[in-house]
Amino acid sequence: MAWTPTAVFSGNAVSDGDRLVAFYSAHREDRSPQHQPVTHATSHDGGLTFRPRGELVVPAWPESCTMYRDPYVWQDGDGWRMLVGAALADGRGAALLYESPDLETWTYLGPFDAREQEPVGGTDLHTGEGWECPQYLPAQSGRPGALIFSAWNDDDSPRCVTALVGEEHGNVFEAGAPVLVDHGPDCYAPALLRAPGGRWLLWGWSVEAREEAWAVTDGWAGVLTLPREISVGGDETLRQQPAAELLDLRGEHAVHTEGVTDGPVDLGSVGRAFDLTARLDPTGNAGLRLLTTPDGSEYLDIRLDADTGELVVDRDHASLDPRARGGSYRMPCAADRPVDLRVVVDHSIAEVFLTSTGQVLTLRFYPTGDGPWRLQARSAPDERLGYAVDAWELRPLVIKEASGNSAEPGGQSA
Repeated sequence: MAWTPTAVFSGNAVSDGDRLVAFYSAHREDRSPQHQPVTHATSHDGGLTFRPRGELVVPAWPESCTMYRDPYVWQDGDGWRMLVGAALADGRGAALLYESPDLETWTYLGPFDAREQEPVGGTDLHTGEGWECPQYLPAQSGRPGALIFSAWNDDDSPRCVTALVGEEHGNVFEAGAPVLVDHGPDCYAPALLRAPGGRWLLWGWSVEAREEAWAVTDGWAGVLTLPREISVGGDETLRQQPAAELLDLRGEHAVHTEGVTDGPVDLGSVGRAFDLTARLDPTGNAGLRLLTTPDGSEYLDIRLDADTGELVVDRDHASLDPRARGGSYRMPCAADRPVDLRVVVDHSIAEVFLTSTGQVLTLRFYPTGDGPWRLQARSAPDERLGYAVDAWELRPLVIKEASGNSAEPGGQSA
């Protein structure tokens, strides 16, 4: 069946011998936008160029599907497996399982997991009408695996990235209650990649949190999150931390300070892209503030709420431009012990990692101030905050392509 897509939507790529095979959703405007069949394109030059297959790999979806898209392929022994995100007519979201001996001929095995909508991690969010971008983190080192997906709804209600932690039995994934992968509002459509050293990396798509006309004027929209090392802990919780390679991007050590305060205290200045570590030891409500205007009228707050046992990231005052979205967002955080944080900010995106628990919260904010950015430690009245904070400026990532026809100055060609 010949198929010419008008757009290429989410998928992933796998290595098979000397070829790289990219699987994707083939979207066409003359068909239902909720049904996107699977096809692929192949590269024999390391991903520089790809040749489309020209026909669909999976030409039809099960009749029970009201939504179908986003393949994820991985090697399983001598063969291959694939998940495709779906919504089923009976109201369940699902990840559908296929298998293949050669990446070309695929057999449908049924739902890998399928569930009716249920709350996620004690929040107001739920697992959605359908599941987009399913990703599979296999069990390893005696620990369970995780099925990760974006909880999709066919309306404007909030969406989230969800994980089911469990084990595969035959062709079915058996898991416990759903948990949040990211506690912020601006992380969606995850993508997994196996990395050196037995690690797995996860990226998210961070969409805009501002009026569309503003993004159109700027000429760009959406960013990827940092690559995150992701694993299932010994307590069967999902844990994430920035990829170790990101330490190489640290430049000038802009802030190095520690102390105790019972009110606001300036810690130093940072640029618009920085990597921060902090240990906070409060007696009550306290935290850090990133001030982005000289008069302090624009700021992003990261604070501990001792009453609820949560870490709060508040962007209600993070932009003086009314076209930017506000809101405060929370993730569980023990209030009876010091808290270790890693915060990476790059212009309009902040990724806040709770180092001790492996949780993360991602949000977008849009500072308008032209002056230097400043860090403050702050505590509520009659409370004290012990702090130790370090921040490094982030250097730009530079990717150098090797040339097969040139030699280093003073050297010789091989």
